[in-house]
Amino acid sequence: MRKSLTGSPRRRAAAWAAILALAVPSVLFGQSLDIPSKKWGLSFGNSPEFTGLRFNFRDGGVRRVTGVNVTLWQPRKDNKEAVIEGLSLGTVPGGAHLRGIQLGLLGVAAENSAIGINIGGLGIGAGENVTGINIGGLGAGAGGNLTGINYGGIGVGSGKNVTGITMAGIGAGAGENMTGLNIAGVGLGAGKRLSGLNISGLAAGAGEVVSGLTVCGLAAGSKELRGVTIAGGALGGEVLKGVHIAGGMVHVVKDGRLVGFAGSAFNYFRGSQTGLSIGIVNYAFHVDGIQLGLVNIVRDNPKYLRVLPVFNTSF
Repeated sequence: MRKSLTGSPRRRAAAWAAILALAVPSVLFGQSLDIPSKKWGLSFGNSPEFTGLRFNFRDGGVRRVTGVNVTLWQPRKDNKEAVIEGLSLGTVPGGAHLRGIQLGLLGVAAENSAIGINIGGLGIGAGENVTGINIGGLGAGAGGNLTGINYGGIGVGSGKNVTGITMAGIGAGAGENMTGLNIAGVGLGAGKRLSGLNISGLAAGAGEVVSGLTVCGLAAGSKELRGVTIAGGALGGEVLKGVHIAGGMVHVVKDGRLVGFAGSAFNYFRGSQTGLSIGIVNYAFHVDGIQLGLVNIVRDNPKYLRVLPVFNTSF
């Protein structure tokens, strides 16, 4: 008996070719070929609302896609209200709100938010918030908050807060606060607070407070340093609380104060010291504690007690 050609490889290939031939014009004219329904199943083209497996060249005017969305190019400008849920694959997957797994050959771009696993060959970003596992070959960023495990080959940053585990080849920063495990090859910075375990190859700083354990190859600085701060070169601020160690200098600005311990070649406090300082040269306006070093200077002491070897304090 001769086999039916209905299920033959040749017949199946011809059927798929026919489907694709119908799908191409649909894509070009912003329409779609949907099987078996316009709302669910398998879709080729720019279906505005769909659940299932969907293929499109470039999204435009999409409202919601749930399932697997495969696109060859980044969305058009009229796609700013799209909600994409599930698995997004393509050169630059995008939409207003991305939820699920987003994998982009070049990048992942969300107008508003991206939640889930966000991985882009060059970078990932959103106009507002990015949450989850966020990995960009060059960078990862958000206009609002960046939360989760954040990695950028060059940099990581946000307009507001960065929270979680953050690693950057060169620099990481936040417009407001950076909290968690923060590691950068060159620099860490926050407009307000840098908190947690902060490790930087060169420098770390914040506009208001650096707190926790901070280790820098060269320098650390903020209006206030709290916790344990270690720098290969220098560190300083207006208020230093905790343990502060530097290879070159620990510095407190005019009318500032140290509360705790400082150790460096030159401890230079243009304010008060409460606690212990150990260095080759120690300098402070007032000391409630002890200076230990080769040269110890307390400015508010009587003239003959201002400069002493070995140790000094306010008498």
